[in-house]
Amino acid sequence: MAKTGPLSEKPMKWYHYIAGFFAGVFFTNATPHYINGISGHPFPTPFADPPTIGLSSPMTNVIWALFNFLAGYLLFRTSKINPKRKLGLLVFFAGIVFFAITFSFMMMDRV
Repeated sequence: MAKTGPLSEKPMKWYHYIAGFFAGVFFTNATPHYINGISGHPFPTPFADPPTIGLSSPMTNVIWALFNFLAGYLLFRTSKINPKRKLGLLVFFAGIVFFAITFSFMMMDRV
């Protein structure tokens, strides 16, 4: 008789966890670029002059946000995270928390 349920799934490989972590990072990075872009506000991107310090146009921010959403989605799919894999979800949210806190420190100097 074949096993069914969460214990019958193959364990996640180490690179699935890394993909899950960076999926959280990319999703988190997409958020401020998307919000500023659709609000019509300039915001720093890697394409600004100087990079990440100068301001980019709202259109550049929307495009950058869409790239980050796509990268996050592809990494999330690669990570094979699902609600039954608690450790995978924890690593995904760790990526979100890590980048959110890092980003908040980076933006403190600009206010």
